[in-house]
Amino acid sequence: MKSHSILAVGSLAFDSIETPAGKAQSVLGGSANYFSVAASFYSPVQIVGIVGDDFPRPHLELLEKRKIDTSGVKTVPGKTFHWVGSYDKNLNEAKTLSTFLNVFEHFDPMLSEDQRKATYLFLGNIDPELQQKVMNQVKDPELIACDSMNFWITGKPEELKKTLKRVDILSINEGEAYLLSGQKNIIKAVDKIQAMGPSVVIVKRGEYGAILFTGKNIFLAPAFPVETVVDPTGAGDSFAGAFMGYLAEAQVRRSLAKQDPKKWDDVLRRAVLAGCVMASFTVEDFSMHRLLKLNHKELVARQNALMKMIEV
Repeated sequence: MKSHSILAVGSLAFDSIETPAGKAQSVLGGSANYFSVAASFYSPVQIVGIVGDDFPRPHLELLEKRKIDTSGVKTVPGKTFHWVGSYDKNLNEAKTLSTFLNVFEHFDPMLSEDQRKATYLFLGNIDPELQQKVMNQVKDPELIACDSMNFWITGKPEELKKTLKRVDILSINEGEAYLLSGQKNIIKAVDKIQAMGPSVVIVKRGEYGAILFTGKNIFLAPAFPVETVVDPTGAGDSFAGAFMGYLAEAQVRRSLAKQDPKKWDDVLRRAVLAGCVMASFTVEDFSMHRLLKLNHKELVARQNALMKMIEV
């Protein structure tokens, strides 16, 4: 029987970050961590990744308590992937100071039989050749979404294009959209990206929210205004987690696409708003500290508040 959980493949890492609000040394990060915690508010999640023997077992246990299946996380001798970055007053853009791939350099995702049956697949920001390898192993997923970044857009453009041919949804930021498409206008950029494969493109814009492109329809989703932004790291991954989690929460949502495209478009818009709300919590503290303290009541209250803000 087909599993209805989300399968997410990405990094589990340590981050060392400096922002105008302060510093955090070797805190937990990585796309799979942020994504899975955010998605778990809506749906069961399975993650596939690799860590070194320095990665804290209690953290994996914390994920497991949140309906996150960590059986696909492989622990090997060595050090866990470590990213060092900083933000200046422009908190929308991270500056990478150092990247230590460590055991992540040899990441070779092999899926279990249960993982191969996943209905929803999210490919985090990893080598596009690995993204393809994962897609080759999953049996008939209903929906595939992926993330990418300028490192792969410039480093492996042809492999990334092979990935995009097989993807339903692409989530990238504005600068990456221009880089990938070679266009300087966002409408033209997304048109070109959609021609590469993904019918749905989400352009993340940091403090300005996100833009959802579905065919020729465009939806501007505002960011939820927060009083203090401490650390934007992981906001995009937690956005994607809430977005995918919302879509996976009820199977009926996906079936709407075949019955009524307008209803499916509305579901996608609400999923993007869920992503914006989740990201607003992420930025309020370093690492995943705020997400791990977040409760369902707070989440619903902020979702309702954002819906009221955009009422006309």
